[in-house]
Amino acid sequence: MEHLLGLLRVHIHKGVNLAVRDITTSDPYVIIRMGKQKLKTRVVKKNINPVWDEDLTLSVAEPIPVKLEVYDRDMFSMDDKMGDALFDIQPFLEAVRMRLGNLPNGTIITTVKSTRTNCLAEESHVTWTDGKVVQNIVLRLQNVECGEVEIRLSWIDIPGSRGL
Repeated sequence: MEHLLGLLRVHIHKGVNLAVRDITTSDPYVIIRMGKQKLKTRVVKKNINPVWDEDLTLSVAEPIPVKLEVYDRDMFSMDDKMGDALFDIQPFLEAVRMRLGNLPNGTIITTVKSTRTNCLAEESHVTWTDGKVVQNIVLRLQNVECGEVEIRLSWIDIPGSRGL
């Protein structure tokens, strides 16, 4: 427990214009990986604009990038890859480390610009929302013809962890 910084909650909101991997649609699900951790959402059947609205929680021992992968569930063959994205949690963790409090709801703490070297589809704001630091991110999927995934990051402190 003392080696952990805390927990990163990744809310997988929805996919937008995902690739078609079956005849006219796909059955997508998301996998997130950080280090040796691997978490998965449920499958949304026959939908290239799926809404998952699922929370996946990763234990953070060091601030390494998180990989998000989207797959199409297939019954009788290997699942088809529908793209991936890597995102850096460092700007988010720096905002959490500030230990801000009593800010007006919606205050922007920092902004992460979309660049050629990150998977952000648009700039992302780390904000103070409902008494905590959150970051809404739109990820443009790589290694695929189209698709974006919308996620939200939030932080959970663990009593007894080394903290940020």
